[in-house]
Amino acid sequence: MSHSFKLACLQMNSGSDLAANLSTLEQMVAAAAAEGARLVMAPEYALLMDGSGRVMRDGALPADGGDPLLRLQALAARLKVWLLPGTLTLQAGEGRMVNRSCLIDDRGNIVASYDKIHMFDVTLPDGKVIRESSAFQAGERAVIAQTPWGLLGMSICYDLRFPQLYRQLARAGAQFLSIPSSFQRQTGRAHWHTLLRARAIENAAYVFAPAMCGEHGGGRQTYGHALIVDPWGEILADGGEEPGIVYADIDALRVARIRSMMPCLEHDRTFSAPEIIKNNQ
Repeated sequence: MSHSFKLACLQMNSGSDLAANLSTLEQMVAAAAAEGARLVMAPEYALLMDGSGRVMRDGALPADGGDPLLRLQALAARLKVWLLPGTLTLQAGEGRMVNRSCLIDDRGNIVASYDKIHMFDVTLPDGKVIRESSAFQAGERAVIAQTPWGLLGMSICYDLRFPQLYRQLARAGAQFLSIPSSFQRQTGRAHWHTLLRARAIENAAYVFAPAMCGEHGGGRQTYGHALIVDPWGEILADGGEEPGIVYADIDALRVARIRSMMPCLEHDRTFSAPEIIKNNQ
């Protein structure tokens, strides 16, 4: 097993035109492969991004991913790269969808898939309400994929706010964490860099976070700043606010060195639930 490789994280400004988004994704993956990337990752909703639930439902792919997924599999095989094409919005029956991240190997095979567990049901600082659970069916299992360089723990966007998921992935052996995202601009400015660096530091793992940026239909605004973070919490690449590609050289042995130096994963302990101590005075 090789321990080092070149990673590319894409930063996109996808909209509601699936064909145009797919074409852009294919061009960006080809550009990354030409620069020597062996693993290429795209952001959440890479093929369809709109704030309207109706638009997302109408544009959802069949449950098996249909022709767009077949095209992406063929692309990975042709370019000889491993590809995580962000997330796909797939039909799940009864008007529901799943938000799925797939990992495709360099022969075009789907080696792992993960359905987003945590639904983004929030009220943003400006009062805008988003309820992902009204349209999407939540996933129920964590996933780790075997790659030629080590183990990849898979997650999606809002999962980032739930550190227990990443702890379980790291304790199960994940050296890399994928977090394809379409982080909202308001929350991204406050929390994006901090949360990604925290997940890297507390688990001594690389974090790969391709991101969506700019303005989208339905009033959505995304933050950008695709990040690659090393296991010590150092930012290796930051995509800024415009579409583009960021790269970093990844060394899995760095994970082992840092975990040996700071063996926090080995120091986890079970403990009883907190008890509220009442003051009777």
